[in-house]
Amino acid sequence: MKKVSLFFLLCLLSLAVQAQLRLPKLISDGMVLQRDAKLNIWGWATPGEKITVRFQNKRYKTVTDAQGKWQVGLPRLPSGGPYTMEVEGSTKLTVKDILLGDVWFCSGQSNMAHQMNIHDVTYAQEIAEANNPQIRQFLVPNQTNLQSPQTELPRGEWKAAVGEDVRPFSAVAYFFAKKIHEKYQVPVGIINASVGGTPIEAWTSEEGLKDFPDLQVAVKKNKDTTHIDNLKRQSASTDRPAPLADLGMVATPKWYEASYTPKGWRPINIPGFWEDQGIRDLNGVVWYRREIDIPASMTGKPAKVFLGRIVDADELYINGVLVGKTTYQYPQRRYKLPPDVLKPGKNTFVIRVTNSAGKGGFVPNKPYFLFADADTVDLKGTWQYKVGVAYRPIKGDTGASFSAQNQPTALYNAMVAPLTDYTIKGFCWYQGETNADRPREYADLQTALIEDWRKQWNLGSLPFLYVQLPGFMDYNYLPSESNWAVLRESQSKALSAPNTAMAVAIDLGEWNDIHPDNKKAVGDRLALAALKTAYGENVVYSGPLFQSAAVEGNKIVVSFTNTGSGLVAIDSEPLGEFAIAGSDKNFVWAKAAIENGKVIVQSDEVSNPLYVRYAWADNPVNPNLYNKEGLPASPFRTDR
Repeated sequence: MKKVSLFFLLCLLSLAVQAQLRLPKLISDGMVLQRDAKLNIWGWATPGEKITVRFQNKRYKTVTDAQGKWQVGLPRLPSGGPYTMEVEGSTKLTVKDILLGDVWFCSGQSNMAHQMNIHDVTYAQEIAEANNPQIRQFLVPNQTNLQSPQTELPRGEWKAAVGEDVRPFSAVAYFFAKKIHEKYQVPVGIINASVGGTPIEAWTSEEGLKDFPDLQVAVKKNKDTTHIDNLKRQSASTDRPAPLADLGMVATPKWYEASYTPKGWRPINIPGFWEDQGIRDLNGVVWYRREIDIPASMTGKPAKVFLGRIVDADELYINGVLVGKTTYQYPQRRYKLPPDVLKPGKNTFVIRVTNSAGKGGFVPNKPYFLFADADTVDLKGTWQYKVGVAYRPIKGDTGASFSAQNQPTALYNAMVAPLTDYTIKGFCWYQGETNADRPREYADLQTALIEDWRKQWNLGSLPFLYVQLPGFMDYNYLPSESNWAVLRESQSKALSAPNTAMAVAIDLGEWNDIHPDNKKAVGDRLALAALKTAYGENVVYSGPLFQSAAVEGNKIVVSFTNTGSGLVAIDSEPLGEFAIAGSDKNFVWAKAAIENGKVIVQSDEVSNPLYVRYAWADNPVNPNLYNKEGLPASPFRTDR
């Protein structure tokens, strides 16, 4: 009887909590509301409860519906603040420090998600001097829902770009917002909903994917929790051999401990991958070791170790002490050392690297050094290595493990749907890397996303600004095929949708890092696109875009839009990255020159040219065609 009574009381308590007057997480202290646009303020309370919203000396009244939801509309209001809002029903809520300005929904995968904190070396001064109380971010928590659109977020708050609070800001979105704020001197709010490694279809609603039968099948299957449980079990029960022990961890003493005496270690270079240094096809754990001489001037004070990037996971030990670790390959390794770790003279550095697929080791052309104040010690060069464990091959078809965040609609349902009643100025989108293995379908998927989000917000053809993928991976010095080039082409097709703009970033990549450091230039170019598309400014906001190609004898004459003040080779060298082909589509490098605002392309090897390509590669070596405003041309081909 007592158990029944307790259960009954808990149920009543739960219902009482749900019925209390509450606001969505987005409508909270420090929020930025969209200026000069009709606004929605909503929340939940007891069904039939009378609600009054007070804002700027006016009252707005409504009554909750049968499900307990209420909503009021506010008229267009100019920029300004800070203001206070009161919401009253059976209880009263107060929202403080409200600003009116421009609100941008910024979304995508890791290059939008990457925080200022991750790039705090490049932007150390920007972080140290951050004092922008009118630039604010609402960071949407990462979550998924495979069943249906959610109405609320589990948590979240608005933060101003002041001091250390700027560190969690999306770096791209922050520089975008800063440029807009500098131009118009109005508050700028960023709603940051982005998750690394996710495909575009995860961000699109079920309705938005109606023209994609295969994705619709997946959406319907994923609503079956039994099906999802089976997928998770299959992922967990792959026929993997029992893991072998890491010799470095089971030895006495362990290989990282100060009392360990190394035996049987071999030379290896840092940086570099072990498969390129005499270790064939090894997935497993490799230990690196080196004695480093440290001057007395660097001891007894805080220091940092930069270990570039490591594929895949690492642990760094100094003199037997674990000083840093990272569990996956993409973050830069920047480890802070306590003042008592280093000692004058010889110090033992041990790095335990774990990799389960592809080449393992240390990514070249990254910083590898130790520094304290102005003193530095180079960590590149010859180390010693020993294999702790070699993983046995996995039998059978392993397939891809199930990941909810990569399923169609999963992120829309959980991270976008709860926000669509909130009035915004437009969208910023930086995504595509995860779809690069299916590049041709991306054009339709991105157009579907644009249409879908505009429909869900129901605010007309809101500006949609997006980033075309930068260069990445190895340079290829011969004309070649490229999935990344095809994906960039697919991205450019979205420009046919009204009120869209593309920030070309082909020159902003890094061959060895899918997360290039130069986030400021990306944000600045998105802001340029916003000035034209969202604010109606008469500015050159894009680099040259392919318009047409005409065959004239043994030459192809290429015309462009967005030439601004004129075409130019940005480095004053001959134009690079143009390739030409005849009917056989066997592309060879071509000579290219700017004449009368057009590019003339020809090759002695192709007497009857039909097709031309520009910067058609994963990572073109020198795409130097720009307009005089300093914006790069977008890659293109005519042999679609």
